[in-house]
Amino acid sequence: MNELLQAFLRMSNKFFPLYLLISLTYLTGLTPIASAAIPLVTDDTGTQGKGKFQLEVLGEYGYDKDDGAKENTEDFTASFTYGIFDPVDIVLSVPYEFGREKEGGCTEKEQGLADLSLELKWRFFDREGFSLALKPGLTLPTGDEEKGLGPGRANGYLFLLTSREAAPWAFHLNLAYIRNENKTDERKNLWHVSLASSYDIFKYLKFVGDLGMEKNPYRCSSVDPAYILGGFIYSPRENVDIGLGIKGGLTDAETDISVRGGVTWRF
Repeated sequence: MNELLQAFLRMSNKFFPLYLLISLTYLTGLTPIASAAIPLVTDDTGTQGKGKFQLEVLGEYGYDKDDGAKENTEDFTASFTYGIFDPVDIVLSVPYEFGREKEGGCTEKEQGLADLSLELKWRFFDREGFSLALKPGLTLPTGDEEKGLGPGRANGYLFLLTSREAAPWAFHLNLAYIRNENKTDERKNLWHVSLASSYDIFKYLKFVGDLGMEKNPYRCSSVDPAYILGGFIYSPRENVDIGLGIKGGLTDAETDISVRGGVTWRF
């Protein structure tokens, strides 16, 4: 628990520029768009609208202990979204990773840019609170595979997103196929399934929950990583969201516990 607290304080220091960003947003009073999903893993079908932008900065700290080895990871991702048309967005995500593993008296550290991703989200059906979207994506091999920052090859994936809104509740389901081309003999065909929900406590605050699983890429393991997450989204302005959540591993293949938090700004 002390390690989690220390990690949260480190994340707060690194997110200080975002506090300035929020202050600027208060002054500008920009036009609101649909809310973002941080800290959820599961995506929704919402798009920005033609000519609109969104900036998301997400940080995640994870702690995992397995057979005497302790691993700490810190991931930071900046995502830029632009609305090409009302139902179509294009998204560029730039991730940066820090990793530290302790085993016995030895400590190994790695950090660097991970694989960039480019996505297109198309909401092709929207009626009476129920909507469907497709989200194809491509990852580029910008991460160093020798440091564990990527598989060393370009990959693609396709998500089917569904959302059902019935205020004060909202539900989101994701189904995905992921192609995992790699240089380390991992499984190449992966799947992902997750379900999230949110509940509006009042206008500026909602509670969120998330549950998911995906195929383990490591051939030597028959246990698939699964998680459960709980948190909240606070919206001090209609175009600003601050999200924070705790994610726990339901299987040994998933990180034991993680803290996810970040800020979303729409303009």
